[in-house]
Amino acid sequence: MAAQTSLLYTSGLTIGYQAGKNKVKAVAGPLNLELHAGQLVCLLGPNGCGKSTLLRTISGLQHPLNGGITLDGKELKKLKPAQIARKISLVLTDNIRSGNLDVYSLISLGRYPYSGWLGILTEKDKTAIDQAIKATGTEAFLGRKIDSLSDGECQKVMLARAMAQDTPLIILDEPTAHLDLPSRIQLMRLLHQLAKETNKAILLSTHELDLALQVADQIWLMSNGGQLAAGLPEELVLNGSFQHAFDKDGIAFDAATGTFNIHYEGKRSINVIGEGAAAFWTKKALVRNGFSTTQAEGNVLTVFVTGKESDLLWKLEENNKSSTYTSLREFLNAL
Repeated sequence: MAAQTSLLYTSGLTIGYQAGKNKVKAVAGPLNLELHAGQLVCLLGPNGCGKSTLLRTISGLQHPLNGGITLDGKELKKLKPAQIARKISLVLTDNIRSGNLDVYSLISLGRYPYSGWLGILTEKDKTAIDQAIKATGTEAFLGRKIDSLSDGECQKVMLARAMAQDTPLIILDEPTAHLDLPSRIQLMRLLHQLAKETNKAILLSTHELDLALQVADQIWLMSNGGQLAAGLPEELVLNGSFQHAFDKDGIAFDAATGTFNIHYEGKRSINVIGEGAAAFWTKKALVRNGFSTTQAEGNVLTVFVTGKESDLLWKLEENNKSSTYTSLREFLNAL
């Protein structure tokens, strides 16, 4: 792989907030992190672990308690707000809902670091806006008012505004928070695509663990103890970081499937033999109904899952006796 350009890095960064007149509370650190051009980085972690504090600190909205942040080769603390605005686009969770503002006008606000508060757009500004609209697929919304948009449409418009700002780094704080499942999938896929096609670094906080595991080039995984593990999604699954960060009573992260198991371990074990989707969902149904599934030999109870689609069969064997069922419901009722 080709060497990646380091766009932002932190050195011994400690983040926190003012906890009183003369007190500060450290949330996490020291953190040594890097952001590279062309990467989508997902920031994950439990509520209250400091994700928003980290994003606000990196974007210059909040001062670090200790350590340094370097942005595009310069110390962040030495940059003026106008200079930062040409390097970082920030999309917060609060949607802009103004009945008098149309979509094109909102996207155009992304050019304020270049056009000033007068908002006089040059041809270069208009080109950047048009490119942002095309990249985010928001052409169909241009004639509408902001308050007429769905949450998913509004989030895409906010992303278009950030794209129009044309910064090397885009930071989003929980952009999928108020979206339905299809919209969450579309937005995460769009962010992944934009990072690759525009060579921008995109950093977002999210609770969408399953989607982050599919689209993120890197994951920053924060825990309530102030620690942060950074690496490839697959690395963090294999080294146990996900299990540690989200471990709570009755909830276990399954490294084999990349999902959480919310059910208690069953008292009786079933050997599930089969491949493909039918065997996978049979195991899910068994776990939900209080069984443990295994493929170890020597179990008394065994089910063979065979066939495809409408021709599926479940053959249950126990104590040298066997029964065959033509539906999952029928099989479960027989247990």
